[in-house]
Amino acid sequence: MINFFKNIIRFVLFLGVQVYVLNNVPPLHHFISPVIYYLFLLWLPFSTDKFWLLIIGFLLGLSFDYFLMTPGLHAAGCVLIMYLRPALINLFVQYEKNEFTYREPSAAAMGWAPFLTYVFILTIVYHGYISFLEWLQFGNFLDFLFKIISSSIISMLLVITLEVIFSRKQKLRSTMS
Repeated sequence: MINFFKNIIRFVLFLGVQVYVLNNVPPLHHFISPVIYYLFLLWLPFSTDKFWLLIIGFLLGLSFDYFLMTPGLHAAGCVLIMYLRPALINLFVQYEKNEFTYREPSAAAMGWAPFLTYVFILTIVYHGYISFLEWLQFGNFLDFLFKIISSSIISMLLVITLEVIFSRKQKLRSTMS
């Protein structure tokens, strides 16, 4: 129950920082859009069911869409990365269920290289999908690629910064549960 409330607080904090801080930063360029709110999805516990991952991703993306007035754009991107997340977790975390004791993805649980690879792949997929949906309306292919790369680099820097500054104390699951 405590984890449920902790995740609700994270949901509100990540969404609030994204909407009220990062979206109000004066634009550096029309290609760079710092995004950090999806880190909430990447930090969800390993044990979260696939169905709930998709629902939570949809709700977070739809909440962000509400503030930006982009109906379904970010919801689609969040659902996509939540669809891919379990496969990437299984790829990067080699563990026996009864031996693995960490609750959620982090650099401490996965190691820095697998964690950053996991986050990088989902960041590229997220920005690629969002930029692709925006690109269908206007722009050329080089602008499309540059926006994906620049937004992903900025977002990855923010993720690394948050992971270092706010290193989460990893609670170990008991092997009895």
